[in-house]
Amino acid sequence: MRCFLIAVLTLSAIAGPAAAETRYLAYNASDRVTQALTRGITLEADRGLFGAISVRRIISTSNRGSADIRRGGPDAVRRALPSGSTETAVYSITPEGGGRALGRALCPGSDEAWMVLGRVRLARPLTVRAVGRWPDGTYRHCVQLSYDWRGEWAVPPSSGVADDPNAPVAR
Repeated sequence: MRCFLIAVLTLSAIAGPAAAETRYLAYNASDRVTQALTRGITLEADRGLFGAISVRRIISTSNRGSADIRRGGPDAVRRALPSGSTETAVYSITPEGGGRALGRALCPGSDEAWMVLGRVRLARPLTVRAVGRWPDGTYRHCVQLSYDWRGEWAVPPSSGVADDPNAPVAR
């Protein structure tokens, strides 16, 4: 049994990156707060061998910009979430490109910002929480964003296509 388990873990470690596929998952804002910050988002994500989805970039559906995000962050980010929060996947917002503007929009006045996502699943709503670190070193919950599933793109949305409510969805 032990040899079987080692073989399965080794195979999954090797085959995981090879089997990953890039997907573009689109979401519409579902409440007024989210609508005020963005009309919607598209997540550039990798789907692993066992179906787990890991996000690597967030794209504004209204074509205002995009930002790379990386999995991971300090535990203080999760501790700053309101009690009862079920989101657990912490993503650091990289300052390159539109990342700095995204961090400032989500957590005005903070030095750094993180996004904490709920489980990303196809055809399901998504909740995103933003947490910031202020100059005094405290971590604070900034905003909760709620999104409804829109669809999946075969390729990243091009200019103008994502704003069209009748735009085709690839899958």
